[in-house]
Amino acid sequence: MTTLLVLTNLPDRPSAEALARELVEARLAACVNVLAPCHSVFRWQGVLETADEVPLLIKTTSERYAALAAAIRSRHPYELPEVIALPIVNGLPDYLAWVASETRFPD
Repeated sequence: MTTLLVLTNLPDRPSAEALARELVEARLAACVNVLAPCHSVFRWQGVLETADEVPLLIKTTSERYAALAAAIRSRHPYELPEVIALPIVNGLPDYLAWVASETRFPD
């Protein structure tokens, strides 16, 4: 099983905190860091756009990724949310075990 760091951005702090809480309560994430707002510049449907967003750093496992991505997609206000998963190749073994334990499928 691989531990993952998943990134997404929300349009405001209340929606970011609500999604973070839902993901942890559903055991789709062991921990979600709600970061300080950032300013994003991107092209969407051929138009240069800017937006203030609140990034989330989500810790989960490869086993839970599909359900996590589906939960983000279904709860996210954007038409096409950013959902990027990066494998964690090294980390404190006890921390990685904790992530695995906190995201186990409920009995």
